[in-house]
Amino acid sequence: MRTKAVAIVLALLALSLSARDAHSQLLINGAGATFPYPIYSQWFDQYAKANPNVRFNYQSIGSGGGIKQLLNRTVDFGASDAPMNDQQLGQASDKVLHFPTVLGAVVITYNIPDFSGSLRLTGPVIADIFRGKITKWNDDAIAKLNPSAKLPDTAIVVCHRSDGSGTSYVFTDYLSKASPEWSKEVGKATAVKWPVGLGGKGNEGVTALVQQTPGGIGYIELIYAVQNKLPYADIQSHDGEWVKPSIDTVTAAASGAAANMPSDFRVSITDAPGANAYPISSFTYLLVYQQQGDAAKGKAIKEFIKWMLDSGQQDAAPLSYAPLPASVITAERMQLNKVAVSGD
Repeated sequence: MRTKAVAIVLALLALSLSARDAHSQLLINGAGATFPYPIYSQWFDQYAKANPNVRFNYQSIGSGGGIKQLLNRTVDFGASDAPMNDQQLGQASDKVLHFPTVLGAVVITYNIPDFSGSLRLTGPVIADIFRGKITKWNDDAIAKLNPSAKLPDTAIVVCHRSDGSGTSYVFTDYLSKASPEWSKEVGKATAVKWPVGLGGKGNEGVTALVQQTPGGIGYIELIYAVQNKLPYADIQSHDGEWVKPSIDTVTAAASGAAANMPSDFRVSITDAPGANAYPISSFTYLLVYQQQGDAAKGKAIKEFIKWMLDSGQQDAAPLSYAPLPASVITAERMQLNKVAVSGD
């Protein structure tokens, strides 16, 4: 009987300690880009294990949603593949700092019935597909780029994002550089008026649409294509070479920007010069208020960014992201000193 009573006391003590630990755990809320969600999910899990007093809750809702929630101060940090523009920064209640986290590639994935082998596409042809000007997979414009391919007489079904998206920004930024018609008719933004196509929410939604739609074509972050075993096209680089999306070719696209990085890190690396530069590449960012009102959360966010710039970068390549250039990491560490925490 005494043994049973001791067991009950010990169980109650364990529950009490568990409840106390949960209560004392610091919860940091963030929201935004789906582009880096696979690596952010891994980072937040690893960091919580190493620092059990801190837990991150990240909503993968798209860059547009992340920026909106940051501006409304309903989250502690935002995340976006598209740098905030001057208008958005002007709406913020305090200065917002951009912290690049990794580099990634937006790939053109497709579902062409009875087709195997690789597909080659140029920026102007991709723009004409997404403008609804090229409507069949065996169109002459595509066939000329793939002379040995047996392309079917299948209707092309464009799949695009339905939500405000940094992936869309990167993609439309590239098309605006590659196609004057696209620049004039559609332009670049996290959300545009798509001329044709079906909309899916998040990189996950567009991936699913392409998988389920014979004739489908869409744009997604490289890791989503890799994880779902979807094919993706070789794209002609700024210098006229055929380039596959990879860690090396994304790094090549960032090399020029890394050497001349603006102080606020807001930069586009789409259609970058260099024969081996993949043309639809981008940094992705954490968005953090310079003045942190909550001292505990502010310190925790700063410590996480320090960890991300150091230990976290080794997780990039296994998930098909490119790690940050050393010069960018150095500059970010200096910027991190500008983040002011109440009580410092």
